[in-house]
Amino acid sequence: MSESLSELADAIGLIERRVSDVIFDAVRAQLREDETDEARELERRLARVRRSLQKAEGLLRGYDGD
Repeated sequence: MSESLSELADAIGLIERRVSDVIFDAVRAQLREDETDEARELERRLARVRRSLQKAEGLLRGYDGD
């Protein structure tokens, strides 16, 4: 069972990295466009998603980041 949990944690880690890439893109959009409110809100939401994914990955691996 621990192997399947590890595989799930790996998959969540991959998703977290993809979310990080999208956050970076949103920040870049803020820097180059006049309409930054939408990009800021997207960045905030994705940052929350990223933190949740990091916590889920950590819990699956057997440690708690709190």
